[in-house]
Amino acid sequence: MTRTPPQRPATGARPTPEELAAAQDATIEDVAAPGLRVLFCGINPGLWSGATGQHFARPGNRFWPALHRSGFTPRQLRPAEQRELLGFGLGITNVVARTTAKAAELTAEEYREGGLALAARVRRLQPRVLAVLGIGAYRAAFGRPRAAVGPQPEPIGGTGVWLLPNPSGLNAHYTLDGLAAEFRALREHLEREEE
Repeated sequence: MTRTPPQRPATGARPTPEELAAAQDATIEDVAAPGLRVLFCGINPGLWSGATGQHFARPGNRFWPALHRSGFTPRQLRPAEQRELLGFGLGITNVVARTTAKAAELTAEEYREGGLALAARVRRLQPRVLAVLGIGAYRAAFGRPRAAVGPQPEPIGGTGVWLLPNPSGLNAHYTLDGLAAEFRALREHLEREEE
């Protein structure tokens, strides 16, 4: 059973060890609304996110810098400013809602159930694109073992699906510039469709 930990003020201060421990198995609120341009989807929230209530909150996570460098936002937002994404037609959700110290703590069943719940959420919210940030998570949640970065052939309802690399600082396969280039490819695709 997941729970929401007490939310702390958005001061930018590091969560204490006690706050991080209390965030285990918690959930955080999506930043989402109907009709977004892009609904970005992380694997699951980490303990920093659980302790702060902010997506991609751990220092070293490259989501916010990649989002800015790719041109999705005019400046680099901080995790505490996540609600500002809605004004740009962007949002954030996760494949699995439960917070963990590492994604390796998630089970295959959690991924499958998370994929079903995510598909239902996408059908309800109808973003133009669902951008899943994590190749392994997408493969496990949607049973697509050969999926690669870029557009996916199977939409969810009327929503296109685009696979992006995991922005975690632990993902050594992509530099920040490489991540930003993949994010930019999605942004440019959207802009071509909007012309």
